[in-house]
Formats: sequence, structure tokens, C-alpha cells
Amino acid sequence: MPVMTRLRAYHAVLAVLVLAAYFSTEWGAVHAWLGYGVAVVILVRVIMALTGAPQLGLMRFYPQIHGLKLDNAFTHPAISRVLLLGIAVCLIGVTGTGIAMDRGRTLKAASSPAFGPVAAQVETRGEHEGGEEDEDGEESPLGEIHELFGNGLMLLVAGHVTYLLLFKRPLARFMILGAPKSPQK
Repeated sequence: MPVMTRLRAYHAVLAVLVLAAYFSTEWGAVHAWLGYGVAVVILVRVIMALTGAPQLGLMRFYPQIHGLKLDNAFTHPAISRVLLLGIAVCLIGVTGTGIAMDRGRTLKAASSPAFGPVAAQVETRGEHEGGEEDEDGEESPLGEIHELFGNGLMLLVAGHVTYLLLFKRPLARFMILGAPKSPQK
């Protein structure tokens, strides 16, 4: 499979999983499973970066301001890279805090002989939207951090999409539709 096709597929799977996880905070085990799915996709992305293809390298997330001038400020690659770095930090943060809050309970419930209604097993552990509750019914600090990373991620993703549509439309078109078909003679 060509490198850019793999990158587009990775991007699409990650986008769908992240959006589904973000909008499923009230769904207990479904939210947890989506979070674990995001973790797997992140791991796959790191493995893809190790293949050596420049399009997949992690240096794409490192902003380089060389050549940034007033006349190219909106189209310079540093803007995209700053957004990508912020997205990566929030994505890793929200995934890591989610896994830390779950402490493997969702995976353990799935591997138990009484797998049956995993959602009911996981839902009884005292969690609600974004994290564990303490004895006063308040969200834990880790749950608050998880929610902060999740909301920050959505803001940065919205900024990323807006930026691409405004200033990098050919790249946005390629990531959504693929390479344009060559005109037939």
C-alpha cells in the first residue's frame, strides 16, 4: 500500500475513533473501548514513523520557523506543525489519562469468563462523564485533566480543519478525496 494511502487511512480511522470517543462520554464501556482503540491507532502511527518514510516521520510534528516571514505567515508549514503538535499532545494526554482512570478494568472485564454484559460491569465502577467520582460525587483531578485534554483536542482539531480549508485547500482535498484523477485523453 502506498505511503500516502496508509497515512490517509490512519488519519480517517483516528478521526472517526476520536470523534466517537468524544461524543460517547456517557456510554461507559463504549467510551473506554473507543479510547483503547485510539491508543492502538497511536501505537500504529509510531510504528509507521519507524518505517523511515519522510511523510510518516515524527519530525512533521516539530515546528520549524526557518523562512517564516510576514508575507508567508499564514501558509508557512510552522502553523500546521504547531497545530499538529498541539493535537498530538492533547491526543496523547486524553488517551493516557483515560487509560490511567480505567486502570485496565475494561480489558479485565472483557477477559473474564462472565464477559456477558461488559457495559454493565464497567458502568458499575462509579464513573461518569470524564472520570471517577470521589466520595463527595465530584470528579477526580485526573478526570478533570482528561476532560481538559479532550476539549483542547477538539478546539485544536477545529483549528486544524479550518486552517487547512482556508490556506491549504489542495492538501485538505487530497486527505479527504485522495489524489485527483488524471484527465483521460
